[in-house]
Amino acid sequence: VQFVESGGGLVLPGESLRLSCAASGRTFSNYAMGWFRQVPGKERQFVAAISWSGKEKLYADSVKGRFTISRDNSKNTAWLQMNNVKPEDAAVYICVQGLAASRSQTLYDAWGQGTQVTVSS
Repeated sequence: VQFVESGGGLVLPGESLRLSCAASGRTFSNYAMGWFRQVPGKERQFVAAISWSGKEKLYADSVKGRFTISRDNSKNTAWLQMNNVKPEDAAVYICVQGLAASRSQTLYDAWGQGTQVTVSS
């Protein structure tokens, strides 16, 4: 599986950012998609996940109400809309793909390289 992650960058607190993850290599619509984030020296953290159909969505408590995950199976792409970004959201955001939407890393067998989100005032 190959991922093209994009949309990361530098934002101010309170601003918005939209991350994209285009996947190829296997049938996109058969798999759940998700996002994790990683800060150096800290454990990788679940952010959001979406089922293959888009009907089920999961969010970390820290981002619920601010972030929205979505997908378009016709475009083989998933997105993470990040609103009201906070300094603690700064991290490398990693796109993942697996058989089911889950907060557990172990259910995802394909991982992207990540895109950096920097939040600076």
